[in-house]
Amino acid sequence: MTDDAIDRARERLRAAAEGRPDAAAVDAALERARAQVEELAQTAANLEATIPAKVEDAVQDGLRAQVQPVGRNLAEIRGLMNQLIRRLERVEGDLLSERHARIDDLALQVDLITSGWKSVNDRLAGLEHALQNSEGAIVYRIEERRTG
Repeated sequence: MTDDAIDRARERLRAAAEGRPDAAAVDAALERARAQVEELAQTAANLEATIPAKVEDAVQDGLRAQVQPVGRNLAEIRGLMNQLIRRLERVEGDLLSERHARIDDLALQVDLITSGWKSVNDRLAGLEHALQNSEGAIVYRIEERRTG
């Protein structure tokens, strides 16, 4: 080996030694890293304690926002159903009163027809009685009138 090669190797070692950080800088960087890791752990613990409550509040707010229109729709449907029930009850009452009125009309017609037929029956009985008791009336048969 030549002196030149040795000098070049020493030069490279010196350049490498200059680029290497010293122990104090490494210790300071490690101390900063430890402090930042502790701060990160504390932040993670804070988040661990507060995130469930925040998530719960967010879910409740979201559900409230989604359920509120559904509640209004249900209330509107309930109101419409109550109105429909009232109308059906009114129609049922009207139908029942109409039915009773038709039954009353039918009973009146039956009474009128029976009294009419009773009157006709009484008249016929009177005529039959008058014809049987009196011999003053002459009854001609239609067949006899046509031939004569």
